[in-house]
Amino acid sequence: MKKLTLQMLAKMAGVGVATVDRVLNDRGGVSPETVRKVLQVAREAGLKRQLPEAYRQPWQIEVFLSGNASFFFQRLTRDFSAIASQLGYQRLTLHRTCIPESQPEKLAQAIVESSQKRDGLIVFGHDYAAIHQALAYCQAAGVPVITIVTDIPDASRLCHVGINQYQAGRTAGLLMSKTAVTGEVIMISGRTDYLAHRQRIEGFREAVTARAPHIRLREVLTGEDRRERIRGLLDDALRHAEEVAGIYNTGLGNSEITSVLQRHGLPGNCTFITHELYSLTRTLLCDDVVSFTLDQNAPQHARLAVDLMLRHLETGYQPEMYSDGKVALNIVTAENLD
Repeated sequence: MKKLTLQMLAKMAGVGVATVDRVLNDRGGVSPETVRKVLQVAREAGLKRQLPEAYRQPWQIEVFLSGNASFFFQRLTRDFSAIASQLGYQRLTLHRTCIPESQPEKLAQAIVESSQKRDGLIVFGHDYAAIHQALAYCQAAGVPVITIVTDIPDASRLCHVGINQYQAGRTAGLLMSKTAVTGEVIMISGRTDYLAHRQRIEGFREAVTARAPHIRLREVLTGEDRRERIRGLLDDALRHAEEVAGIYNTGLGNSEITSVLQRHGLPGNCTFITHELYSLTRTLLCDDVVSFTLDQNAPQHARLAVDLMLRHLETGYQPEMYSDGKVALNIVTAENLD
């Protein structure tokens, strides 16, 4: 049999001779995917020499999260840090970058730049053209991307990690239909250009309409995650309401909603459903102001995203788009608080 040369291996692997040389001599500077491919070709061709490990340096993973001050993203940032510490610096280095949700172009540029120096990206972003283009760039460069919390449909991504937002809305609608008395229910939406809030409202509306003929749904108050706007819209809605049976809030503003409810003498007298368990919602549950809070389970987001990324980088595993990264939704009441 002819002696294997670098040129022969390069041709079989579909890469350059210099790339094969770097891989076989463990010089670095080659993407993990290409390293795996070259080493696999070398093994299958029967190259008689000791081969380096596929990747001995810690994986470089960047996490892009929202720069807003919400409890959920503060918690998620801490959870990613804890996961990285548990796995150890020899296995991965986790880089965290927070960018305001209102700056998709800035996020897109950061994603492109990061893809040139990281092995994988975990991205929280919204359904904007600039983000789609950035993720397509990553795919072309062979850098895997996992979206987290809010899905970006049809974007180039390895998989999505998060709860089913539409299902969360339907769950809230079921709870409302079972607990609210006859009357009007007011829905308060976060930013309507964000898919998660639209899906929650859609699911809630469909579940209530199907299950609760005794409930009249008012038009959605588009709070747009602006606290004073939420306060003003809800106050005006309550002044013109006949009999308020419930409140459903998909986003921030629980403190403002509570103050308006207090002004109208409604705490404890209507079903109030919101999202995320944090210090304020915990207090409101205990004080019988909030009836249920649907928690997204931030720790599971971090664990699943990192586990799936490492599994893909280390073994080439291709996760299913949604089922592998599905996060369990927690329904919290005053009776099951930890």
